[in-house]
Amino acid sequence: MALTTAERAPGAAARASRGLWRDALRRLLRNGPALTGLFFISLFVAAAVLAPVIAPYGPLEGELSGRLQPPSAAHLMGTDLQGRDEWTRILYGARVSLQVGVISVLMAVLMGGLIGSAAGALGGRVDNVLMRIVDVLLAIPGILLAIGIVAWLDRGLPQIMLAVAVTNSPIFARLLRGSLLANREMDYVIAARSIGASRLRILTRHLLPNSLTALIVAATLALATAIIDVAGLGFLGLGPPDPRTPEWGTMLTDATKFLRQAPYLIFFPGAAIVVSAIGFNLLGDGLRESLDPRLKK
Repeated sequence: MALTTAERAPGAAARASRGLWRDALRRLLRNGPALTGLFFISLFVAAAVLAPVIAPYGPLEGELSGRLQPPSAAHLMGTDLQGRDEWTRILYGARVSLQVGVISVLMAVLMGGLIGSAAGALGGRVDNVLMRIVDVLLAIPGILLAIGIVAWLDRGLPQIMLAVAVTNSPIFARLLRGSLLANREMDYVIAARSIGASRLRILTRHLLPNSLTALIVAATLALATAIIDVAGLGFLGLGPPDPRTPEWGTMLTDATKFLRQAPYLIFFPGAAIVVSAIGFNLLGDGLRESLDPRLKK
């Protein structure tokens, strides 16, 4: 017996969804800048994960007799004021940046997603109140807001994660609200509403799944911002409370005193920050082009 349209619909929708994602993946793999960004990100993640394996020394291991040595075979990126190997500290610094960046962005997506979902789904007075709060947060420069939060809560990695998350959450709230409002009048939402689907079911089963692509792209781009923010807080003296912690921003602060004597101490942490941020930006732009059907070539 032939299947009815209603019986075929779930399977057809699932196949169409898989086809869209496969098509997006093919376009991403043909995007040269996105692949370059993915390569940079792979180096960044590999350095963070494999730091204990590939680092030639311990991150706190050093001798004062070997301080401020230029790059050599024994120390590929030279040594710092305490005689610690700069290459080792760059690798371990990637672990701090990756941990703080990923966790803070996940927190920002969760906080911003809850605010944006409530504003877009409920509308009315709830939407007005939440969006005015978001507008106030967006009016404050992100780094200043993060400095205020860390200064209020005191220094520490959890405080830095929360500060970076709060500065990025308004972006996700505004983005998700806009996507929900744009999709709320689509035919599939009107059809679900006409058969009596609850507001919560429409939100969770129809609106949110069709708004995830924008959040994925924004989260990838936010990782680059998070890495820069973490380094900026460390450079301003608001990094990890232990000054021995290998964190790129703190390393830059320590190196400014020896800009003429040991310029490599500025170059290598700065290059690590730039390469990782460029990688996430290139990948984010590539994802946006791949996931947006209007840009299909």
